[in-house]
Amino acid sequence: MVCSMTGYGRSSIGNDKLTITAEMKSVNHRFFEINVRMPRQLMSIEDKIKKVISSIIYRGRVELYITIEGESLADRFIEVDWNLLDQYVQAAAEIGNRYDLHNGLQLTDLLKLENVITVGEQENSKEEIQSMIFAAVQDAALKLKEMRKAEGAHLKSDLLKQLSILESYVSDIEKYAPQVVIRYKHRLEKKMAELSEGTMDESRIITEAALFADRADIAEEITRIRSHLSQFRETMQKEESIGRKLDFLVQELNREANTIGSKANDKDISKCSVELKSVIERLKEQVQNIE
Repeated sequence: MVCSMTGYGRSSIGNDKLTITAEMKSVNHRFFEINVRMPRQLMSIEDKIKKVISSIIYRGRVELYITIEGESLADRFIEVDWNLLDQYVQAAAEIGNRYDLHNGLQLTDLLKLENVITVGEQENSKEEIQSMIFAAVQDAALKLKEMRKAEGAHLKSDLLKQLSILESYVSDIEKYAPQVVIRYKHRLEKKMAELSEGTMDESRIITEAALFADRADIAEEITRIRSHLSQFRETMQKEESIGRKLDFLVQELNREANTIGSKANDKDISKCSVELKSVIERLKEQVQNIE
């Protein structure tokens, strides 16, 4: 199945206390990469979140954003270091007596004392929150996958069109190929006739034409191109990640097109070879976006 690497998915799951939203987008990437942005209290489950995504998405750069609205992930509370505070108060009293200072400590002074009052956190129940997070991430990933499939359908349609164009150029090359040796033989006969004033060595012409035919033979390249095109179509029907294989087939198509262009000493075939490589380049651009 042709599936694009570009897409977007969003899901929100909530209860009477909080709402968890997972937003996910993906773009082209040679490999598979997941970046997760979420509250730091959830970092311990990042690997599990990535496993949820990787069970649905197989290639591309995925960006996930998790936001939580409503009840905090942790309850905050005040802690007082009474032992330290006692020492501050005792020290203040002793300093007052020693230097005859009687203003005394005020409550606001005590609240400003360093390390006496700190804010602590107590995490809320994790199980329910984690369950909601996994559900939201899975739903967002499924929606992302659906969007990638929809875009993949358009890609497939265009790829099939380009394959048909490639096949038409290959057919043209096959049609021109037999004439290449004939035209070369005629040119050779004409040249030798001019140089020998009408007396030609027929055996030499046949030998030269045979050598040229061997050098210019593109039958194997055409056979391999047709095989690659057939594999390309078959691969697009598979229910798996196919982007890398299609990319490999495009490289092989380009290799054969280059060989045909260098072998065929014929303007018609050379022209078809140039068009062939142009279509293959368009295929390459499209394949870069396939999962």
